[in-house]
Amino acid sequence: MDNQSFTPKETLTELDKFIVGQASAKRSVAIALRNRWRRRQVESPLREEIAPKNIIMIGPTGVGKTEIARRLATLAQSPFIKVEASKFTEVGYVGRDVESMIRDLVDLAVNMAKEDAKKRIEGIAAANAEDLVLDLLLPPAPQAANGHAGAHSFTGEQSDLPVSADSSGENSTREKFRRMLRDGRLDDRELEISLSEAKSMPMVEIMTTSGMEDMQSNLQDAFSKIFPRKKKNRKMKVPEALDAATKEEMEKLVDMDQVIKEALRKTEEAGIVFLDEIDKIASRGGSSGGHGPEVSREGVQRDLLPIVEGATVSTKYGMVKTDHILFIASGAFHMSKPSDLIPELQGRFPIRVELHSLGKDEFVRILTEPENALIKQYVALMETEDIELIFEDEAIEEIARIAVEVNEKTEEIGARRLHTVLERVLDILSFEASEMGQGKFIVTAEYVSKQLSDIVEDQDLSRFIL
Repeated sequence: MDNQSFTPKETLTELDKFIVGQASAKRSVAIALRNRWRRRQVESPLREEIAPKNIIMIGPTGVGKTEIARRLATLAQSPFIKVEASKFTEVGYVGRDVESMIRDLVDLAVNMAKEDAKKRIEGIAAANAEDLVLDLLLPPAPQAANGHAGAHSFTGEQSDLPVSADSSGENSTREKFRRMLRDGRLDDRELEISLSEAKSMPMVEIMTTSGMEDMQSNLQDAFSKIFPRKKKNRKMKVPEALDAATKEEMEKLVDMDQVIKEALRKTEEAGIVFLDEIDKIASRGGSSGGHGPEVSREGVQRDLLPIVEGATVSTKYGMVKTDHILFIASGAFHMSKPSDLIPELQGRFPIRVELHSLGKDEFVRILTEPENALIKQYVALMETEDIELIFEDEAIEEIARIAVEVNEKTEEIGARRLHTVLERVLDILSFEASEMGQGKFIVTAEYVSKQLSDIVEDQDLSRFIL
């Protein structure tokens, strides 16, 4: 199925594989994804008028805000970038140019489009590389031996390789070599192959300020055109030579103009920008009276406004319109609330979803249900040491209970607490596993309590350790 045309229910099912709970947030992003597909089915000029419904996710850290946006982008195969809104203020009033996030998004889209293009031409590139390696493997015909013997040489034992003295037998010899090459019978042979070196150019470093940060990469690009890539002869085994030649053929065959065109289209039509920590740029309690860091916060909001509303951003690949890029903002909003954002920016985020703190039941599900569940990860890690790691149900319940308890007593960091607790529970096993030899290791509720009892009871210690 085309990932771009997932129905909301299908998107929800896919997100459920990785994210526990938070049904309303998953529902909102599923609808937003489907609306993008719906917009593309609408005829112009109305299509251009339909703006994406941007989303604000409100909830404490570690409840799945970033994971929802990241998984959605993977699902939709969309260019996706996560930026902290607060980094635009971290160097006083200068900050980072807010347009840089769109430039970064385009860079990412170009890489994605280039990889897609490479996959499409992989077969042709592999065939070309095979022919190139066969040219190097076949000894030169006798009539060519006095004259030009070719730029490459074949090193190693040649006595057992068939040599054809006449041109009529060259094709059959080449096919014999091709079969030997594919069967892996020539893998031990060594070749000398001419490959392009990585682009070498003078390093250009510029102290970047707002509005100038793209100058360095533009200058690097200019220098790469002035200083072409050099060829260098390298000796390597046949499989390595095949691999290197395939990569080089791919680079030659990729039509970069088409790649850039596709990347710009994909950015404009399907790009997703995840603006994290948007609450950090909200003016606490409204206006600040024009002094202090609040001025900087409001300044960042005003800089973000045209990008979110729809502007044309200049990138090194061309102009990009941000009108239909989906913006998903998130923040804990402990010290402020969404209504503290400037009204114009609030209006650009019509969908608000609240994500709830996670309890013991959710923690148990997070540990066991998702495809990348933590317990599955630890079981796989221990398998590499020939140890079968088994968690009893009561042990999983105890880990979840302790994680909730520590979150309540110290700082609420959501599901991230499970990483800390599990790492502490398996600390001794992780250290000694390589010397234990093959066998089973069963984690019981008693074992969990024993490993964590001192830390959990001593509240001051648990603040440091868990």
